[in-house]
Amino acid sequence: MREDGKIDYVEFPAADLPAVKDFYSAAFGWRFVDYGPGYAAFEEAAVDGGFNGEPEEPRPLVILYAHDLEAMEARVKAAGGVVVREIQAFPGGRRFHFRDPAGNVLGVWSET
Repeated sequence: MREDGKIDYVEFPAADLPAVKDFYSAAFGWRFVDYGPGYAAFEEAAVDGGFNGEPEEPRPLVILYAHDLEAMEARVKAAGGVVVREIQAFPGGRRFHFRDPAGNVLGVWSET
């Protein structure tokens, strides 16, 4: 069951999606679900995640879960986080990105 504020998803940049899918499939047995030509989600890796062929930043993105996305955004701001990508929809839900005081960018997503 998904819980507020827990790591729920990890997204990696990948310039060559076919090559990265072949590698992780052969090396670790991961399976993939394609969401268009620029994104492939992975399964069988203990935590869900995906490879983004069109990343905004060239580093992994850890994504937390929230039952109430607007309430979690307010909590992030109140704690000193800076929203760097406003709430927007994607296939499967909505999410926003924020920068923590150490400069790390994380995302928070919700199914609604």
